[in-house]
Amino acid sequence: MRHPLEFIPQNLRKPLFLTFLALTILIFGIFRGLDQPLRTSPAPSGIVSFELARTLETSQSILDSWDADARIAAAFGLGIDYLFMPVYALALSLGLLLAMNGKTSIYYSAAAWMGWGVFAAAAFDAVENFALWQVLTGGALPPYPQTAALCAVIKFILLIAGLVTALAGGLIRK
Repeated sequence: MRHPLEFIPQNLRKPLFLTFLALTILIFGIFRGLDQPLRTSPAPSGIVSFELARTLETSQSILDSWDADARIAAAFGLGIDYLFMPVYALALSLGLLLAMNGKTSIYYSAAAWMGWGVFAAAAFDAVENFALWQVLTGGALPPYPQTAALCAVIKFILLIAGLVTALAGGLIRK
């Protein structure tokens, strides 16, 4: 299996990685500011609590704890997350591409798979956000909280696995 970004010339990989990493950190900082009004007793982890709510009752409890400003912050956060998805996916996938340079075939294969996995994580994030938008705008039908939670769990697993794989690349000798 080939990494999805192997077509990028060697001399551009690190500058692109650093650019997307900086953008990831910048956008993540914006999210932290948006998340503050979303941290309530039913949602101690802010938007992450909403993502993992899983049931209509829990989702509604979280929504009831948010005032109008918090709901606007949540809506804005869901919207800007669509910009964030390709940015974090490119940053992590490029990080994996850099980490796999000259490594053994086993690590190379794992990093290539994870290079695809982070883009899959972004796709799950997009489905999750659609489901959360439905709940946020009053369409809290039974499949939406469950869909959002399932997609969020898969997204987090893929992103953590990608990050661990990239960091492990620094520990593996060529």
